[in-house]
Amino acid sequence: MRRRLSEKVSGLLASMSCLLLLAGCTPRSAQAVELQQVPTPIPMALIEVVPLPAAEPPATSPVEAEPAPSMEEEPLRFTFPTPVAEAVSAWRPPLVPVPWAMTPYDHFYFSRPIATDAVNWPSADYRYGDFFPDSDIVHTGVDIAADRGVPVIAAASGKVTWAGEGLYKGGVIEGDPYGLAVAIRHNFSYDQQNIYTIYAHMDRVDVKVGQVVEAGEQLGIVGSTGKTTGPHLHFEVRIESNNFFYTRNPELWLAPPQGWGVLVGKMIDRYGFPLNKIKVKVISDDMDKTWVVRTYGPTSVNKDDFYQENLVLSDLPAGDYWIEFRVRWKDYRHKITIKPGMVNYFTFLERPGTFSDTLPAPGSGSVFEPAVLEPIVNP
Repeated sequence: MRRRLSEKVSGLLASMSCLLLLAGCTPRSAQAVELQQVPTPIPMALIEVVPLPAAEPPATSPVEAEPAPSMEEEPLRFTFPTPVAEAVSAWRPPLVPVPWAMTPYDHFYFSRPIATDAVNWPSADYRYGDFFPDSDIVHTGVDIAADRGVPVIAAASGKVTWAGEGLYKGGVIEGDPYGLAVAIRHNFSYDQQNIYTIYAHMDRVDVKVGQVVEAGEQLGIVGSTGKTTGPHLHFEVRIESNNFFYTRNPELWLAPPQGWGVLVGKMIDRYGFPLNKIKVKVISDDMDKTWVVRTYGPTSVNKDDFYQENLVLSDLPAGDYWIEFRVRWKDYRHKITIKPGMVNYFTFLERPGTFSDTLPAPGSGSVFEPAVLEPIVNP
């Protein structure tokens, strides 16, 4: 009986399985189904990206970046010029062009007749009014000991009135003491009088009579023609007439260099006459240097209308100096200050043995009379 019951249950289970399978396969009734809108795909092309070669940067000049400011103060730096040959002297041209003067009585009308790159100052042992050793020959100009062949230049503008030999007598004479010389009459005057300058002992003359020259124009070259002891330039200043007896001291007419001045003295003996041929020392303690000058000789020279001097020493650096000399076995000493760019004046009276630095009163000078005694000439 159990066996039959078991068979019936098994049959029943099998029938139910078949029904379930059929039910799963039966179509369902149609129903409205809302479908989502799917966008139409857009076709896309595949592009292969190829990297470009790196471009080279343009060539540029390097730029130096400014250094960052330092908090420390930079030390001072000095740039020195390339060394050159040692200068001939401390001489420097005047700052003011000629002609000029710092007082109404000065007359610095001329520049140097030798350029500044050579010796262009008066020789110390043979100045105006000085005398040739062991003779009565009195000097009527100044000598400038430049080398042979150095250019001689015009001290100011003017017209050439003489060029060649024979200046002393005004004609070509063998043995003329001036040798080859040039005379210029300048295109300005002094007290309504003509002014001339003389350039002598040249080896060559480069101008001719009647030629107009400007200051600094070459006239010739330094030489030793005429009566000389060696190559040099003899330079004169003449007032009123182009004549040997109308000279003045050129050191009162040549403009002093920068920072330098001119010493002028009037030294009178106990009888009221000029002290002649007195050796005078001019001493600078600061520079430890001594200059020597002599008072004028008795003939052939002429004094300045205002100063009435018998001693001139130019090209003195500004500063304090002692003046020392001896008269009749008695020594004298005087202190004077040289101011730059001007005449510095003193007087000495042997009786009572006193000095003064006061300028003479205007109009106190004597009337000019040219020298009349003709000496043996050695310009």
